[in-house]
Amino acid sequence: MALELLDQKASRGEATRQSLMRAAERLFAEKGANNVTIREIVETAGQKNESALQYHFKNLEGLIAATHRYRDAQIVAVRSRCLDELADQSDQSDQPQLRDIATAMVHPTFELAGKHADFRRYIRGFSLSLATSDVSPMISVRRGSRENDERLGDLLRAALPQLDNESYRRRLDAAIRYVSVSVYGHAQQPNAFRGKTGELFYHHLIDTLVGLLSAAESADTKALSREVAIFEGRLSD
Repeated sequence: MALELLDQKASRGEATRQSLMRAAERLFAEKGANNVTIREIVETAGQKNESALQYHFKNLEGLIAATHRYRDAQIVAVRSRCLDELADQSDQSDQPQLRDIATAMVHPTFELAGKHADFRRYIRGFSLSLATSDVSPMISVRRGSRENDERLGDLLRAALPQLDNESYRRRLDAAIRYVSVSVYGHAQQPNAFRGKTGELFYHHLIDTLVGLLSAAESADTKALSREVAIFEGRLSD
């Protein structure tokens, strides 16, 4: 009997956590993250007072962090499946092409957003902070599951042998920021991630990502990269 009561309490607690996170996603999507108060989140979640949020998350920052972790886990699960498919492809033929790898980087966000309205609200409500963060979970090879990060990173690095490590790092940083900002803009559209418009945006995004990562370095870029490397002590003159 005591165990049953504990299970019921835990279940109610998780339900409250979920209702608070979903309320934050909805309000952030509708009003913008900077225009939402804790009281509004609590009321939208059907809770009586702010102590519910404080009990489960301590503060608004804790609620936001928990929401990111919850959505990150969903993205990681889908990306793991994509990486398994790429691994099967590698076993049957040559290494995956860059476009296949770029697709695995962005596909999880689009699959989840295309299927689930609450995930679309999450992207719409939180995508500005995602777009301006140092590391975006939407396409990152440096966040979430360490195994996934390493698998995706290894595949991507192997597909870009023409880039030295510093050029690769700069390209990857630029790619992450470009995709994150682009997804933020798309997320604000009425039919984002759905229909032919969403499909077209998805394919354009992958095309651009492939081009950004694989573009040949100009002679000027190579010369300046060498100068900077010498100045920073990474290369001897």
